[in-house]
Amino acid sequence: MRRAAPAGLPTAGPAAVRAQRVRPAPVTPVVRGAALALTAAALGHTLWHGIHDPGHALAFGVLIAIGELARWGALPGEREPAPLGAAGALAYALLGRSGGEPTGQGALQVIAVLVAAQLVASVPHVARGSGPGPDQVARRILTVGFAAVCFQPLYNSGRSETWFGDGPYYAAFLLLLLGLTALCDAVLGALVLRAGTTVPYGPLLRDELRALIGIGSAVCATGAVMALGVAAAGLWALPVLCVPLLLTQLSFRRYAAVRTTYRQTIASLARSTEIAGYTPHGHARRVAALCTAVGRELGLSGPDLTVLEYAALMHDIGQLSLVDPVPEGATATLPAAEQRRIALLGGAVVRQTGVDARVAVVVEQQADPFREQPLSARIVRAVNAYDDLCGDSAGGPLGALERLRLGTGHDYQPQVVESLARVLARGGLTPVPPG
Repeated sequence: MRRAAPAGLPTAGPAAVRAQRVRPAPVTPVVRGAALALTAAALGHTLWHGIHDPGHALAFGVLIAIGELARWGALPGEREPAPLGAAGALAYALLGRSGGEPTGQGALQVIAVLVAAQLVASVPHVARGSGPGPDQVARRILTVGFAAVCFQPLYNSGRSETWFGDGPYYAAFLLLLLGLTALCDAVLGALVLRAGTTVPYGPLLRDELRALIGIGSAVCATGAVMALGVAAAGLWALPVLCVPLLLTQLSFRRYAAVRTTYRQTIASLARSTEIAGYTPHGHARRVAALCTAVGRELGLSGPDLTVLEYAALMHDIGQLSLVDPVPEGATATLPAAEQRRIALLGGAVVRQTGVDARVAVVVEQQADPFREQPLSARIVRAVNAYDDLCGDSAGGPLGALERLRLGTGHDYQPQVVESLARVLARGGLTPVPPG
């Protein structure tokens, strides 16, 4: 009987953090506490002094609430499920004039309007059992608060007009402020994802920074254009400027749905070896989960991590061409020549499916000596061998790791093996039932 998966294996997914949950990171209460303190100060200040220019506050509050309601129907793992709400909040934070007249709202009022709009929009989400978590809400409050604190005091005091005027220098100032705000949001986003996981912070931050090129840049640009449009044309500019971002959100969700279906197709194809009896149940899933965790440990992120995950799911597809199945599907115990033959057959199958050619390359090279492999193939080779050897080693997971270490001279890269050991140590080495 083949052994069960080691405890604590991360769950693979296209956009979610692929790591086991542990204790909450110390930074999480700090982020939530800062957001809560800012919210309390904003609501208290606004209730005490009243709302300045309630018409604009109501208009932007409605816009933010509508944007937050657009979370309805968001796909799992969607990076920014409410881009219109984010853009509306950013526009209100950068608003200094409306139709040529000064608005005069302060940074604390911006936060108060944002919080009130989010509370109103959260009612149907809470009733449905969905909606943003406290970390996501804290991230939005702190990001918008950063932009408002940087912009509103300068504008309301007249310093921005004195320093930058209304020409290109003012536009450059807004661009700089948008860049800093986006950087702040990326840092907070990586901290939120890092909380309670063992994933290194660096790859998560790189993922968040890469996301700024996509939906993040659209949100920032729309927020700035909204603020400038309202400054010139008044509130009538808001409904016109909302349309492009709504269309972008619709297109992005369709693209995300296609990618989700694409991954589900790959996962179903990977299960064909299990259904045919060539590999044990859950083997491909376990290898893919561990590979993504090790890949993050070694600094992979974004598209490279996706290629690694797909290759790990399909690494045994070449066994379908065998007349006699390998006992327990453990290719790591086969001669090197037979391992390479199965890997090449698997790469040929992957190429016929239309999957990214880089996935086929990793599958083909997984049985080569590690010095001739790309990093993704080195990870797949080591993790697959670990999963295979756990069933054959009398020492279980620890014995399998020891055998990997003994093979680091030729078969496995030492850094990959040690990264695998760290991932397993954080999740524990005690077997649990598969499922």
